[in-house]
Amino acid sequence: MLQSQLIEFQKIARFPSLGDNVAIAIRNLDAGSRIKHGNDKFAIEHTVLLGHRFATEKIDVGEALFSWGLPFGIATVNLAPGDYVCNADILSELKMRNLGIKLPEKPNFQDKITPYFLNENKFKPGNQVSRHDHVITFEGYRRSKTRGVGTRNYIVILGTTSRTASYARELADRMQGLSDSFNNIDKIVAVAHTEGGTPSRPNNINLLLRTLAGLIVHSNVGAVLAVDYGTEPLTNQMLQEYLRSENYPLDSVIHEFLTIKGSFQKSLDKGESVIRKWLPQVENTIRTHESVEHLKIALQCGGSDAFSGISGNPLVSRVAREIIRYGGSAQLAETNELIGAESYILKNVKDLSTAQRFLEMVKKYKEYSSWHGNSAEDNPSGGNKLRGLYNIYLKSIGAANKLHPDLRLDEVIDYSERMTASGYYFMNSPGNDLESIAGQVAAGCNMIFFVTGNGSITNFPFVPTIKVITTSDRYKLLSHEMDVNAGAFMDGKKMDELSAQMLDYTVEIASGRLSKGEIAGHSQVSFWRNWQQIDGSNLNQLLYHSSPDGKPIPVMKNEKTSPIKFNGIKYKDGYTIDRVGLILPTSLCAGQIANIAAIQLTKRQLGRGKGLSRFVSLVHTEGCGLGGESAISLYKRTLIGYLTHPFVKFGLLLEHGCEKTHNDFMRHSLHQRNLDSKNFGWASIQLDGGMKNVLKKVEDWFNSKISADNSPNYEHVGLDALSIGFLTSGPISENTAMSIAHLIQKLVGAGTTVVIPENTEIFKKKSIREKIVGNHFLKATLAYGQKVELPGFHLLECPTNHWVESLTGLGGTGVEIIIACIGEHPMQSHPMIPVIQVTDKKEVYAQFEEDIHLILNDNFRVNADAPLNLIINVASREFTSTSFFQGNTDFQLTRGLLGSSV
Repeated sequence: MLQSQLIEFQKIARFPSLGDNVAIAIRNLDAGSRIKHGNDKFAIEHTVLLGHRFATEKIDVGEALFSWGLPFGIATVNLAPGDYVCNADILSELKMRNLGIKLPEKPNFQDKITPYFLNENKFKPGNQVSRHDHVITFEGYRRSKTRGVGTRNYIVILGTTSRTASYARELADRMQGLSDSFNNIDKIVAVAHTEGGTPSRPNNINLLLRTLAGLIVHSNVGAVLAVDYGTEPLTNQMLQEYLRSENYPLDSVIHEFLTIKGSFQKSLDKGESVIRKWLPQVENTIRTHESVEHLKIALQCGGSDAFSGISGNPLVSRVAREIIRYGGSAQLAETNELIGAESYILKNVKDLSTAQRFLEMVKKYKEYSSWHGNSAEDNPSGGNKLRGLYNIYLKSIGAANKLHPDLRLDEVIDYSERMTASGYYFMNSPGNDLESIAGQVAAGCNMIFFVTGNGSITNFPFVPTIKVITTSDRYKLLSHEMDVNAGAFMDGKKMDELSAQMLDYTVEIASGRLSKGEIAGHSQVSFWRNWQQIDGSNLNQLLYHSSPDGKPIPVMKNEKTSPIKFNGIKYKDGYTIDRVGLILPTSLCAGQIANIAAIQLTKRQLGRGKGLSRFVSLVHTEGCGLGGESAISLYKRTLIGYLTHPFVKFGLLLEHGCEKTHNDFMRHSLHQRNLDSKNFGWASIQLDGGMKNVLKKVEDWFNSKISADNSPNYEHVGLDALSIGFLTSGPISENTAMSIAHLIQKLVGAGTTVVIPENTEIFKKKSIREKIVGNHFLKATLAYGQKVELPGFHLLECPTNHWVESLTGLGGTGVEIIIACIGEHPMQSHPMIPVIQVTDKKEVYAQFEEDIHLILNDNFRVNADAPLNLIINVASREFTSTSFFQGNTDFQLTRGLLGSSV
């Protein structure tokens, strides 16, 4: 394009509202482009990316920048028409991306707005839209009066806490296809989550009880099996008591509370038997003609962009308005994603107390964030920023457009509180869309409108999601994943026409037509995760915590271990005991597809002739709505620990595309550690065109690496080639602690690297500590997930006592076998690293014998030798942990003590 050619403003940009002084580019604008805006003409100073903003008039230092008629920042320099509007965060994000364009050298505005003030003396109650004088219907599943009408009829397997999450997933996988021969049963699905599995009472227990209760009685649930061990801080008995005391209609849903009291396999058999008996009964519930007044719409967004507030959110707000006019309800959420848009939200409110309650929710959320040293404004992800949402104010103003100006805010409820009437609701929740959605579903929402700019594939297991994408180009890229193209509005289609079409589509989906997400099989769950701080009293101590130095702790010498050899696998850095292909998701939304890829490639035996035993995915909940620098540091350190683990022959990172910890973020993190990002594969669900395309790309990359690789070399090596982790669950006897201490001495004496969490039960007694390290002062030598660089005996920082989080942190250090000493029942194993489960409790062994590899006796020397023999068998690939092939495995990154949901 010649620089002299003038471009009409309407062809390249949009104002969200009349009176704005910055515009949004609807395509990339090259530096030097000349724009004609009314009678004005100006040039674009720097290349402006799609979705990013440029000034359209002179803005002096100290003046506000406006979008949607609301301020989102203050100019720090004099801005001229055509100047690329940038804050410090957006410049940092774009520089990380290596886009190959010249960026402004310095930011030209700062994130600052005048805090909202509610003038109670001038408050006037608002008015709700009038009801339609006719009825429209859908085909739904009528439940009891208090449960309402469902849009689906699912059988749900609910892991009451994280300890039974893998049971729920495994039983659901086992029963896939069983419901296909039934006309009125949609599917059998798992709801597995990360919460409630710690030894002590979690801070979010009340929220957790309320969420579980709401899911159990949800109108889309035909039957539910809730599973626990009976020893957790939140048990089935507690959940039943809560359901009864809070008057949830438990008796109107087919249900059973199952407590695992035997082996994992036998317990799966028992669960399957229960569900098989339910099938005819659940099938008897049929769809009937029901008024749209029974629809409860969760309004959500994720992977938002600059156009979410122009096309997608205004579209769903119009459809929500119509649902409410027919007597239904809609619910807005994500508290911190409305900061800066309070004046818009509170333009039309039922009464003063509702407005006050909304502002109180915002205040509490800010306080919750401050306890963890974070800011409620620390929200926009990398994907948000790349596509034009520079700060929380811009994101909030766009998100608030899910509330149509005609609608009145009727109710403000807390996370997962039940919706009891029609109208427009706000629910308190974090901006993490998956955590927020779980609360909305528990509150009773039976449909989800999900607006996305980047192309998020979010879908809840038993509630249909209509995904609305904001631009036509993204819709074309992801048409197999997206339901509605709101970008057609910017192409010239009338919003009234689009909303009428989407309302019809909503009725079809509510009546049983499958959404794109249901067809693809997308499914993700995450509850509002436990927060570790309940006030700010520990903040300074935690913020200025010193990092471990990575130096091993000297161990007291024991008698020499007889030379032991095993058949090790040679690789460039030494020897190991297994080789896998790792597909590492960078967020929860990428996890399911990473898992599908790993399963498919393993079934095809890809690389088996070149020494690969299997493919592994490490599915977790982090990477998106995660706040706090310390939590993000934990995240990237641990993921890099796994990418460089001795087991990993080939590693590929799979991004969703809109998360904070996207592929470019991980490339940058690798470079900071002097690791070559070219050694790894990279794939993107959104940028590579959706599930089908990205699965092919992943397979092609592994095929190319495997075809160019040589077969492995095996050599007989000693214990000095091994790295072993130890983990305990619950109290252990002094004799058992002495046995483990003796084994540690043997291993370290033979040159083995040993890693143990610093909060282990092993070191509770002074005599045991002295046996291992003498009078040496014990403190952590490794940060959570930090790879071992110096061999020897190490203590690992484990900020929480969550079993799976500790297991995950251990794996990140590079350990190749984990010895788990269990207390009340077997625990989940690791999906990549073999775990040997031992116990000193005869009653536990008798109850779970099939899942426990060894029972310890009273002779600590014998106890030390027996696990050593198992270690050698595992290292020689002659023994495989039962939990591997049973599916009782789990993986979860910790957020540390200062991580919070944002």
